[in-house]
Amino acid sequence: MIEVRAAAARGRANFGWLDSKHTFSFGHYYDPAHMGFSELRVINDDQVTPGAGFDTHGHRDMEIISYVLEGTIAHKDSAGNVKTLPAGEFQLMSAGRGIHHSEFNASNSDTLKFLQIWIQPDTLGGEPGYQQKDFGQEPGLTTIATPTGENGTLHIKQDVTLHQLILLPGTDLHLDVAPGRRIYIHQIDSELNVNDVVLTPGDGAKISAESELQLRNASDVAVKALVFDLP
Repeated sequence: MIEVRAAAARGRANFGWLDSKHTFSFGHYYDPAHMGFSELRVINDDQVTPGAGFDTHGHRDMEIISYVLEGTIAHKDSAGNVKTLPAGEFQLMSAGRGIHHSEFNASNSDTLKFLQIWIQPDTLGGEPGYQQKDFGQEPGLTTIATPTGENGTLHIKQDVTLHQLILLPGTDLHLDVAPGRRIYIHQIDSELNVNDVVLTPGDGAKISAESELQLRNASDVAVKALVFDLP
Protein backbone atom coordinates (compact mmCIF):
# COMPACT_ATOMS: atom_id res chain seq x y z
CA MET A 1 0.00 0.00 0.00
CA ILE A 2 1.27 3.45 -0.93
CA GLU A 3 -0.35 6.48 0.71
CA VAL A 4 0.73 9.85 -0.65
CA ARG A 5 1.19 12.80 1.70
CA ALA A 6 0.76 15.68 -0.76
CA ALA A 7 3.08 18.67 -0.38
CA ALA A 8 0.17 21.11 -0.57
CA ALA A 9 -1.63 19.35 2.32
CA ARG A 10 1.23 19.85 4.80
CA GLY A 11 0.93 22.13 7.80
CA ARG A 12 2.62 25.51 7.57
CA ALA A 13 4.12 28.05 9.93
CA ASN A 14 5.33 31.41 8.61
CA PHE A 15 7.01 33.76 11.06
CA GLY A 16 8.56 36.06 8.47
CA TRP A 17 12.13 34.95 9.15
CA LEU A 18 11.05 31.28 8.93
CA ASP A 19 8.70 29.62 6.45
CA SER A 20 8.25 25.99 7.51
CA LYS A 21 6.14 23.22 5.97
CA HIS A 22 5.31 20.32 8.31
CA THR A 23 4.79 16.80 6.94
CA PHE A 24 3.66 15.65 10.41
CA SER A 25 2.09 17.40 13.40
CA PHE A 26 4.56 19.89 14.86
CA GLY A 27 4.35 23.03 16.98
CA HIS A 28 1.01 24.78 16.46
CA TYR A 29 0.09 22.42 13.61
CA TYR A 30 -1.84 19.40 14.85
CA ASP A 31 -3.50 16.73 12.73
CA PRO A 32 -4.27 13.40 14.46
CA ALA A 33 -4.11 11.67 11.05
CA HIS A 34 -0.48 12.78 10.61
CA MET A 35 1.44 12.19 13.83
CA GLY A 36 4.38 10.41 12.20
CA PHE A 37 5.07 7.13 10.46
CA SER A 38 6.69 4.25 12.36
CA GLU A 39 9.59 5.88 14.27
CA LEU A 40 9.72 8.87 11.91
CA ARG A 41 8.22 11.79 13.84
CA VAL A 42 9.08 15.05 12.03
CA ILE A 43 9.96 16.23 8.54
CA ASN A 44 10.02 20.03 8.42
CA ASP A 45 10.89 21.76 5.16
CA ASP A 46 12.43 24.99 6.46
CA GLN A 47 13.34 28.22 4.67
CA VAL A 48 15.25 30.80 6.75
CA THR A 49 15.91 34.40 5.74
CA PRO A 50 19.50 35.75 5.67
CA GLY A 51 21.07 36.13 9.11
CA ALA A 52 18.08 34.70 10.97
CA GLY A 53 17.69 31.41 12.78
CA PHE A 54 16.68 29.37 15.78
CA ASP A 55 17.94 30.73 19.09
CA THR A 56 19.36 28.31 21.68
CA HIS A 57 16.78 25.71 22.67
CA GLY A 58 16.82 22.22 24.14
CA HIS A 59 16.03 18.66 23.03
CA ARG A 60 16.20 15.25 24.65
CA ASP A 61 15.67 11.65 23.56
CA MET A 62 15.44 12.36 19.84
CA GLU A 63 17.62 11.65 16.79
CA ILE A 64 17.66 14.91 14.82
CA ILE A 65 18.86 14.96 11.21
CA SER A 66 19.41 18.15 9.23
CA TYR A 67 19.98 18.03 5.47
CA VAL A 68 20.89 21.32 3.79
CA LEU A 69 19.35 21.94 0.37
CA GLU A 70 20.58 25.51 -0.18
CA GLY A 71 22.86 27.78 1.82
CA THR A 72 24.75 27.04 5.04
CA ILE A 73 23.72 26.36 8.65
CA ALA A 74 25.78 27.83 11.51
CA HIS A 75 25.45 25.36 14.41
CA LYS A 76 26.43 25.68 18.09
CA ASP A 77 25.55 23.30 20.91
CA SER A 78 26.10 22.73 24.60
CA ALA A 79 28.47 19.83 23.90
CA GLY A 80 30.98 22.32 22.49
CA ASN A 81 30.35 21.76 18.79
CA VAL A 82 30.66 24.90 16.67
CA LYS A 83 30.12 23.87 13.04
CA THR A 84 29.00 25.05 9.65
CA LEU A 85 26.85 22.76 7.53
CA PRO A 86 26.88 23.62 3.79
CA ALA A 87 24.47 22.47 1.10
CA GLY A 88 24.61 18.74 0.44
CA GLU A 89 25.79 17.74 3.93
CA PHE A 90 23.95 15.72 6.55
CA GLN A 91 24.06 16.34 10.29
CA LEU A 92 22.87 13.88 12.95
CA MET A 93 22.51 15.15 16.49
CA SER A 94 21.62 12.57 19.13
CA ALA A 95 19.95 14.54 21.91
CA GLY A 96 20.32 11.77 24.50
CA ARG A 97 19.72 12.90 28.08
CA GLY A 98 19.61 16.50 26.87
CA ILE A 99 21.36 19.04 24.65
CA HIS A 100 20.90 22.71 23.80
CA HIS A 101 21.74 24.12 20.39
CA SER A 102 21.17 27.02 18.01
CA GLU A 103 20.89 26.98 14.20
CA PHE A 104 21.29 30.11 12.09
CA ASN A 105 21.53 31.01 8.44
CA ALA A 106 25.26 31.62 8.13
CA SER A 107 24.74 34.10 5.28
CA ASN A 108 23.56 37.70 5.49
CA SER A 109 22.51 37.68 1.83
CA ASP A 110 21.36 34.18 0.82
CA THR A 111 18.33 32.13 1.88
CA LEU A 112 18.87 28.89 3.80
CA LYS A 113 16.74 25.85 2.90
CA PHE A 114 17.02 22.60 4.81
CA LEU A 115 15.08 19.57 5.97
CA GLN A 116 14.77 18.97 9.71
CA ILE A 117 13.99 15.32 10.49
CA TRP A 118 13.25 13.77 13.88
CA ILE A 119 13.38 10.03 14.57
CA GLN A 120 12.46 8.54 17.94
CA PRO A 121 15.41 6.59 19.42
CA ASP A 122 15.23 3.00 20.69
CA THR A 123 17.08 3.90 23.91
CA LEU A 124 16.47 6.85 26.20
CA GLY A 125 19.04 8.95 28.01
CA GLY A 126 22.71 8.46 27.29
CA GLU A 127 25.39 10.83 26.12
CA PRO A 128 24.45 13.37 23.44
CA GLY A 129 26.30 12.95 20.15
CA TYR A 130 27.12 14.93 17.01
CA GLN A 131 27.94 13.66 13.50
CA GLN A 132 28.28 15.46 10.17
CA LYS A 133 29.23 14.23 6.69
CA ASP A 134 28.98 14.93 2.96
CA PHE A 135 28.03 11.73 1.13
CA GLY A 136 28.37 13.16 -2.38
CA GLN A 137 25.89 13.13 -5.23
CA GLU A 138 26.42 9.74 -6.85
CA PRO A 139 23.45 8.34 -8.82
CA GLY A 140 21.55 5.49 -7.18
CA LEU A 141 21.00 4.79 -3.49
CA THR A 142 23.61 6.16 -1.10
CA THR A 143 23.24 4.98 2.49
CA ILE A 144 23.40 7.91 4.92
CA ALA A 145 22.52 6.53 8.37
CA THR A 146 22.36 3.01 9.87
CA PRO A 147 21.82 1.48 13.33
CA THR A 148 25.45 0.30 13.35
CA GLY A 149 27.25 3.21 11.69
CA GLU A 150 28.82 0.70 9.30
CA ASN A 151 30.78 1.65 6.18
CA GLY A 152 31.18 5.27 7.22
CA THR A 153 27.47 5.95 7.66
CA LEU A 154 26.04 8.10 10.43
CA HIS A 155 25.20 6.03 13.52
CA ILE A 156 21.54 6.43 14.43
CA LYS A 157 20.07 5.07 17.68
CA GLN A 158 17.12 3.31 16.07
CA ASP A 159 16.45 0.39 13.72
CA VAL A 160 16.23 2.80 10.79
CA THR A 161 18.27 3.14 7.63
CA LEU A 162 18.27 6.40 5.66
CA HIS A 163 19.24 6.53 1.99
CA GLN A 164 19.76 9.37 -0.45
CA LEU A 165 18.22 8.54 -3.83
CA ILE A 166 19.44 10.20 -7.03
CA LEU A 167 18.13 9.00 -10.38
CA LEU A 168 19.38 10.42 -13.68
CA PRO A 169 16.85 11.10 -16.46
CA GLY A 170 15.37 7.94 -17.96
CA THR A 171 16.78 5.59 -15.30
CA ASP A 172 15.18 3.36 -12.71
CA LEU A 173 16.08 1.35 -9.62
CA HIS A 174 14.59 -1.77 -8.05
CA LEU A 175 14.34 -1.86 -4.26
CA ASP A 176 13.48 -5.02 -2.32
CA VAL A 177 11.64 -4.44 0.96
CA ALA A 178 12.28 -6.89 3.80
CA PRO A 179 9.22 -8.52 5.41
CA GLY A 180 7.62 -6.37 8.07
CA ARG A 181 9.53 -3.23 7.07
CA ARG A 182 7.96 0.06 6.08
CA ILE A 183 9.33 2.68 3.70
CA TYR A 184 8.86 6.42 3.72
CA ILE A 185 9.97 8.49 0.72
CA HIS A 186 10.32 12.28 0.90
CA GLN A 187 10.56 13.81 -2.56
CA ILE A 188 13.04 16.68 -2.94
CA ASP A 189 13.54 17.46 -6.64
CA SER A 190 11.69 16.60 -9.86
CA GLU A 191 9.15 13.75 -10.20
CA LEU A 192 9.63 10.19 -8.99
CA ASN A 193 7.48 7.28 -10.09
CA VAL A 194 7.07 4.68 -7.33
CA ASN A 195 5.19 1.58 -8.50
CA ASP A 196 3.26 3.89 -10.89
CA VAL A 197 2.51 6.44 -8.14
CA VAL A 198 3.99 9.85 -9.01
CA LEU A 199 5.64 12.01 -6.33
CA THR A 200 6.40 15.69 -6.90
CA PRO A 201 8.64 17.97 -4.78
CA GLY A 202 7.54 18.08 -1.14
CA ASP A 203 5.35 14.99 -1.47
CA GLY A 204 5.82 12.01 0.81
CA ALA A 205 4.86 8.35 0.43
CA LYS A 206 3.95 6.08 3.33
CA ILE A 207 4.63 2.56 2.07
CA SER A 208 3.66 -0.61 3.89
CA ALA A 209 2.95 -4.26 2.95
CA GLU A 210 5.02 -3.96 -0.25
CA SER A 211 7.76 -6.48 -1.00
CA GLU A 212 9.42 -4.50 -3.78
CA LEU A 213 9.49 -1.01 -5.22
CA GLN A 214 10.27 0.12 -8.73
CA LEU A 215 11.63 3.67 -8.63
CA ARG A 216 11.68 5.41 -11.99
CA ASN A 217 12.66 8.83 -13.33
CA ALA A 218 10.71 9.50 -16.52
CA SER A 219 11.63 13.20 -16.59
CA ASP A 220 14.49 14.98 -18.34
CA VAL A 221 16.17 16.20 -15.12
CA ALA A 222 17.70 14.37 -12.15
CA VAL A 223 15.48 13.17 -9.32
CA LYS A 224 16.45 13.46 -5.66
CA ALA A 225 14.62 11.96 -2.68
CA LEU A 226 15.21 10.59 0.80
CA VAL A 227 14.26 6.98 1.44
CA PHE A 228 13.67 5.79 5.04
CA ASP A 229 13.66 2.05 5.82
CA LEU A 230 11.62 1.78 9.03
CA PRO A 231 10.50 -0.93 11.45
